[in-house]
Formats: sequence, structure tokens, C-alpha cells
Amino acid sequence: MTPGRLNALTDGVVAIVLTIMVLELKFPEEPTFGAVLEVLPLLAAYLLAFIYVALYWNNHHHMLQSARRVTGGVLWANHSLLFCLTLFPLMIRWIDEAG
Repeated sequence: MTPGRLNALTDGVVAIVLTIMVLELKFPEEPTFGAVLEVLPLLAAYLLAFIYVALYWNNHHHMLQSARRVTGGVLWANHSLLFCLTLFPLMIRWIDEAG
């Protein structure tokens, strides 16, 4: 397998993860400063999760720039990374529900 195909798969999964993360955000109930403060922990969790996903994607992209071929071990390592990244939306929801 070529690194380009693996990069495309990872790009797609990361795009879906980021989309689901942003869909977990909630608007404040009222247009007041107090209402914004209530959703601030969720916004902070989203910001940190977004930064983490962006760092992983960026490093993955740079790593695959130097790869010539993809072996089975690389595939399993990449799928492990993608599994961990797909847990970020769950974390956002958990923080929202836990308060």
C-alpha cells in the first residue's frame, strides 16, 4: 500500500472526528455573559481536544511524507491512532454531561 492511501484514510477520519466534536457544542440558552460562562468549560474542552487532534494529524502527515511504503504493522499502528482519536468526541460529551 502507498502512504498516500493511508494519509487519505486518516484525513477522512480526522475530518469526521472534528465534525462530530463541533456538533457536541451547545449554544448558550440566553445571550448573556452568565450563559456564556456556563458553557465555557465545554468550549475549553473542545479547544484542547481540537489542538490534540490537530497535533496528531500534523505529525502523522509529516511522518508519512518520509514513508516509502506501508506495512501491516504500520496499518495497525495507524488504526490504533485513529481509534484513540475517535474517542475525543466521547470525551467532549462526557465533560458536557458531567458538568
